[in-house]
Amino acid sequence: MKSPKKTGKSAAPSKDTPVPEDRLAAQLLAQEAGMPPTMLRVAHYLNRNRVALLAHSAAELAAMIGTSDATVIRTVQALGFQGLADLRQSIASGIGKSSAPLHHMRQTLDDIGGKGSTAADVVIDTHVESLATMQEPRAREQIHKAVALLQGAGRIVIYAAGPSRPLAEYLRLLMGRHGQPAKVIGQGGLGLADELLDLSEQDRLLILSYGKPYKEVLLVASEAAIAGVPIVLVTDSPNSKLARTSNAIIAARRGRTERIALHGTTLIALEALVMGLAVSNQSRTIRTLSRLGALRNVLG
Repeated sequence: MKSPKKTGKSAAPSKDTPVPEDRLAAQLLAQEAGMPPTMLRVAHYLNRNRVALLAHSAAELAAMIGTSDATVIRTVQALGFQGLADLRQSIASGIGKSSAPLHHMRQTLDDIGGKGSTAADVVIDTHVESLATMQEPRAREQIHKAVALLQGAGRIVIYAAGPSRPLAEYLRLLMGRHGQPAKVIGQGGLGLADELLDLSEQDRLLILSYGKPYKEVLLVASEAAIAGVPIVLVTDSPNSKLARTSNAIIAARRGRTERIALHGTTLIALEALVMGLAVSNQSRTIRTLSRLGALRNVLG
């Protein structure tokens, strides 16, 4: 009785790493060439938005994607899963094995050895290394070029998603205090389409994007090219496809390779941009900050 169990199909996945660790990505890669466009769009959305997939029903996912719940179910089945429950189980079982943030945290914890003081030292030392890179003439020139490209913009549109989004909102706040109109975009799914409707040649686009660029950010860059909008890219992948379409690039490390992502370097680069823009239009900056002070005085 034991022999069939050892030689049956249930033992095969252990020999093929992608199956247990990322079955969805593997199935999508195998099936996408023959999938209808509508189902392919759903499949890519599910692959990129796994937390939403785990948390929402087929009807809710359909509303997010802009399709029917029946199409969501058919897509899941076309990818080789019995249904949403089967797909969710596959994703949940692979989270601990395939999650890059989890892997990077484990690697960092191994370096630290369980000491809080050592953890603080690692973070500080990593930022010191990144700052040393930013102090090089080539890195400074990247920021100078970005400032020159952004100054005089009728509006600066900032694209950011995930952990970079709060940095973008902070940047928008600072720009607003200096009188520079700014807007943050980066919704997932169909919401991004609405955010792109008013993109015009009066704008400048500042993109925060790390690692391999997703479909959404490539769409943003494509729309910018159509509208004649120059692009400044802040990234740790200066040789990516997205970088090749950008007018200025700021290379900002997110820490050490295969370790937790740290955003201090990005924040410093963004604050340098803000100060450069503030100085380029000093009268507007002083006028807006004076107005801010007057409003605060009224509020007590």
